[in-house]
Amino acid sequence: MNTSMVRIIVGHVMKIEGLLLLLPCIVAAIYGESQGFIYLTVAGCSIILGTLLTLKKPEDKSLYLKEGCVATGLSWIVLGIIGALPFTLSGEIPSYTDALFETISGFTTTGSSILTEIEALSHTALFWRSFTHWVGGMGVLVFLLSIVSLSGGSTINLMKAESPGPSVSKIVPKIKSTARMLYYIYAALTVIEMLFLIVGGMPVFDSVNTAFATAGTGGFAIKNDSLTSYSAYIQWVVTVFMILFGVNFNAYYFIIMKKFKDAFNMEEVRWYLGIILGSIVIIYANIRGIYGVVEAFRHSIFQVASIITTTGFGTADFDTWNTTCKVVLVALMFVGACAGSTGGGMKVSRFVIVSKTIGKEIRGYLHPKSVRKILFEGKAADHE
Repeated sequence: MNTSMVRIIVGHVMKIEGLLLLLPCIVAAIYGESQGFIYLTVAGCSIILGTLLTLKKPEDKSLYLKEGCVATGLSWIVLGIIGALPFTLSGEIPSYTDALFETISGFTTTGSSILTEIEALSHTALFWRSFTHWVGGMGVLVFLLSIVSLSGGSTINLMKAESPGPSVSKIVPKIKSTARMLYYIYAALTVIEMLFLIVGGMPVFDSVNTAFATAGTGGFAIKNDSLTSYSAYIQWVVTVFMILFGVNFNAYYFIIMKKFKDAFNMEEVRWYLGIILGSIVIIYANIRGIYGVVEAFRHSIFQVASIITTTGFGTADFDTWNTTCKVVLVALMFVGACAGSTGGGMKVSRFVIVSKTIGKEIRGYLHPKSVRKILFEGKAADHE
């Protein structure tokens, strides 16, 4: 185990988190909130500690999958421990255990919350809470790889440890360039959503926080009723972007490079959109009598998008829906979004491979002498 490289990576993560903690300080200054001093103090301590950890350069710069997994795990733990401090020190979440739960839920984009009165929080706390979603959505180590040069080792192993999918591929030759391209796409989509929300009459602060929560597919809302009190236009915008953030980001790269055929031929994306469409049809047919034609369609597509991407926003009490709708939503929660997206769940790619594997095994029993390979994205999938 190359502990020196693990130490260096964790140190860089602490410095990055310290810099990110400066953003809530700006929000505090804008709204004249005293909590900004606490965020500034925690930011300074995090940067200093991170700098101390990275002062001594490692002699061995090799980075294998084992080191990548350990560094990833420790980085997420450190993110939660430091990120929870401002909530408790400011007194907005007095219990550090509760603050740690809220912060880890944010960074992992789980979206569970211990808060009963979200609107009672300051603008500073609300911003940091939502921003943890945005940071965690793409992964802080992907962000690290995009700005910090970790020469001398195989940084693909760090990307593999962070990646939620069954495989990792480079969309451009260098890992650093790949990570940077992913964040460019991620940031661009976030800004575009903010602009659409602002055009729809949503306040700027609300738009920023909602875009962060949508981009990270985590669902931290800044209102007690989630998005229910916002207009139908706002809900439609969030619906579209939840689906977009659940798409494999490689598809966006192909579109940017004008490789439209390659983007269309991505099997996982076709399955993802097909599952969404089929689920909407089933749920719409079951709730049309409750809401009416237009409203039933809006509620069905919103809940499907929210559940399959594991975002967790809500506009309707689907607990009152019938069993068929509930079964579909639970199934979507397990399937999840595409690999290489910010969505959660098992991932559509794994669902597709499992389905094909079951078919292959059944055909193997019927035709024992046949030799078949599973094709995924036009390539033979490794047996492993």
